[in-house]
Amino acid sequence: MELGTRAVHVVNEPLPPGSRPLSVPLVQSSAFAFDSAEALADAMAGPDGPSVYSRRGNPTVRALEQTLAGLEGGAGALAFASGMGAISGVLLALLRPGDRVVAQRCLYGGTHAVLTDLAERYGIEVVRISGDDPAEFEAAAVHPATRLLVLETIANPTGQVPDLPGLLAVARALGVVSVVDNSLASPVLCSPLEHGADIVVHSTTKYLSGHSDVLGGAAVFADDGLRRRIWPRTVELGACADPFAAWLTLRGIPTLPLRMRAHCAGAAVLAERLAAHPAVAAVHYPGLPGHPSYERARAVLSAGGGLLAFEPAGGREAGRAFIERVRVARLALSLGGVETLVTHPASTSHRELDGAALAAAGIAPGLVRMSVGIEDVEDLWDDVEQALAQAPFGASFGLTK
Repeated sequence: MELGTRAVHVVNEPLPPGSRPLSVPLVQSSAFAFDSAEALADAMAGPDGPSVYSRRGNPTVRALEQTLAGLEGGAGALAFASGMGAISGVLLALLRPGDRVVAQRCLYGGTHAVLTDLAERYGIEVVRISGDDPAEFEAAAVHPATRLLVLETIANPTGQVPDLPGLLAVARALGVVSVVDNSLASPVLCSPLEHGADIVVHSTTKYLSGHSDVLGGAAVFADDGLRRRIWPRTVELGACADPFAAWLTLRGIPTLPLRMRAHCAGAAVLAERLAAHPAVAAVHYPGLPGHPSYERARAVLSAGGGLLAFEPAGGREAGRAFIERVRVARLALSLGGVETLVTHPASTSHRELDGAALAAAGIAPGLVRMSVGIEDVEDLWDDVEQALAQAPFGASFGLTK
């Protein structure tokens, strides 16, 4: 065999029986070879056979899917290239023109944008509800065209916790498929499937991977039949998870419980101190007793989460000024990493919403969102204090340094 041929056909031996790696191997291959045409054809039939082509399935991606299904207590999972890929894939697979979707009013801006686009392009009716009242949902859902209920375990960025047990019970009784975005809670704080959800979606970019180096998403299913129904549509959509991104996520998951403990502890301290600060008009954190969702959060969450939002006195100008003045925290769009990030939702993550939609979602013009990392909380508090002490808002309270 000539060198040119030997260079192409590198050695690719399977592991010997009785030996397995402690970490999941990265199988960075786009396609897989078979010994027979029949075996290749059979493998094309579904999501669980031998890997054929990585858009249809990959060993590393499958390991992530099985891990996530185990964490959420689901029958199966599908991994996507991003959280929006997961949300879009589920919606596009389950909805047809003329269908009705009932959605929580305060949702991530990207989810709001997708629902708005589906309404405009395909005549899908989107009915918005508070998420607090099962009777309100039932009134909106009692319609022959209602197909989906869309919720977030912890709403981004206001911290609202919907009545998951009540809303999901009504959805189940009406035969409406329920989709719950659990990105902000993670399986550590809440398991929506235990409360009756049909599908749980994640941006694995956030807490699951946890290191700001992955773009990914996933959907976990209570019923494997629903996963198999959606899988062909996701293959056609092409929003499949990359094996390396799946491998990075698998690397991050083992420390998820430890990281979530630190995120939540730090966020609770900062929320309490911000609520007492004279330059802060309001704090939104479900772990605070004054939050509208406090009692519900205690019932469905094991902690208040690592994300908080607050309104510096002074409105939009004050909020924009704060995020430019922090020194330890970083001004960046994402959340759920080990570092603390701040952003201004009205001009970034929720810029798709107009003024009326922002008000309806409870997002004030100056609202600051803070994803609390795992740094020392006293360093974070010093950073927050020095930013709040500067103009334009600190001077009003005699705090300017």
